[in-house]
Amino acid sequence: MTSTFPALLRIHDADTVAVALAPLAAGTSALGVTLAHAVPQGHKVALVAHVEGARVTKYGQPIGRATSTIAPGDHVHSHNLGTALVGELSYAPGRATTAESVSPAQVTWQGYRRADGRAATRNEVWILPTVGCVGLTAEMVASAARDRHGPAIDGIYGFTHPHGCSQLGDDLSGTRALLAGLAANPNAAGVLLLGLGCESNQLDALVECIPEAARSKLRILSSQSAGDELAMAGALIDELVEQASPARREALALAELAVGMKCGGSDGFSGLTANPLLGRFTDSLAAAGGRAILTEIPEIFGAEQALLDRAVDAPVFASAAGLVNRFKRYYLDQGLPVSENPSPGNLAGGITTLEEKSLGAVQKGGNAPLVDVVDYGGQATKAGLTLLEAPGNDAVSSSALAAAGATMVLFTTGRGTPLGFPVPTMKVASNRELAEAKPHWIDFDASQALREGNEEADKAFLERIAAIASGEKCAAERAGQRAIAIWKRGVTL
Repeated sequence: MTSTFPALLRIHDADTVAVALAPLAAGTSALGVTLAHAVPQGHKVALVAHVEGARVTKYGQPIGRATSTIAPGDHVHSHNLGTALVGELSYAPGRATTAESVSPAQVTWQGYRRADGRAATRNEVWILPTVGCVGLTAEMVASAARDRHGPAIDGIYGFTHPHGCSQLGDDLSGTRALLAGLAANPNAAGVLLLGLGCESNQLDALVECIPEAARSKLRILSSQSAGDELAMAGALIDELVEQASPARREALALAELAVGMKCGGSDGFSGLTANPLLGRFTDSLAAAGGRAILTEIPEIFGAEQALLDRAVDAPVFASAAGLVNRFKRYYLDQGLPVSENPSPGNLAGGITTLEEKSLGAVQKGGNAPLVDVVDYGGQATKAGLTLLEAPGNDAVSSSALAAAGATMVLFTTGRGTPLGFPVPTMKVASNRELAEAKPHWIDFDASQALREGNEEADKAFLERIAAIASGEKCAAERAGQRAIAIWKRGVTL
């Protein structure tokens, strides 16, 4: 950060801590306090005295309780702050809030119109293996097809995973649902479902899970039934490429976008810059009639009321509250506390408790109305904000966003990650240092909002979103970073 920034930022008038906008030395004075010790960038400084057990407040909300006496100017972190989260809760309905009226952004992008009316940001062929045994085969087939077809379409990709066999019940159903959702994604103009033959995840059962409107773009191959499975798979890919290659981009409205919201490797700046940036975009997208999808359910624990208050009706409220408690029960049934978070990287970046992480993370949803709640592998079909069942793990949740119909993912990060997912994954840095150190990972620097104001940052961000949606490769695509991960919950035979 440059010297033009204040040393400390108090986010909300009710806050009892402030955030260091740069590494601060002991003896630094700001906001009426003098630092007792050096404080790293993104970490918290006490503005008032806290007795042991007192609530510590950030974003205007409690982020935990003091585990020892804290004096004004003290560094507030894991040595003196602990979570106050408990297990399942009863949530009170009737607190619905109305978001301020937002004018939808006047922007168009160049996308592909599909036969079912949906729009795609890419025109690709995907190979989805039913089981891990043919995952590497899928990658081999995709690589050979790319060599044959070059730039005839936007890409040909095989997505390996280790599941599909030795699974039972809901675990197997979850694998099928995730793969079925990916097969239905508009960015996949054609899909080869590649099976082995003897796996639990049989091809016919998987096809039954795929929406009927998407089945015309499928090709199906069982490797054990084929003579030369590589040659046969290659021929099927050639058919799909021929079918997809006539598609052309056309001007589309912002409302045609379906965008997944994700954060990973968060730091103390994520809730100040990057996540609020996504939240403002979510508001604009929802106002335009587009779809925004929010997931990472464990990373809203402690901040869920902000989402529940925006439920458009009682059934959506009940579904959202039920999903949060169901996820808490998932932790408790494993003998784990619901606050088993933040990660080591989050802690190093200045995030201390799950409440603090969650209050920053839910800002990606802006103030848009919560219109729907969908299960893992389900489809987001309504304009506005949809809450999707999935854990916080980057690969699992981002894959779930693509399976829910997101045609691009906006991924905020304060620590950085190179990994990308089936749809364009636009990485948004929360701080300038990361953006400058990792330009081959990062697509946008959200700390621009601190330097130039929200209006300028929002305008630049929207332009980058439109460019990437229109075909400009994001950093992960340029690096060939494409992966999926499936949520493994049950026993393995």
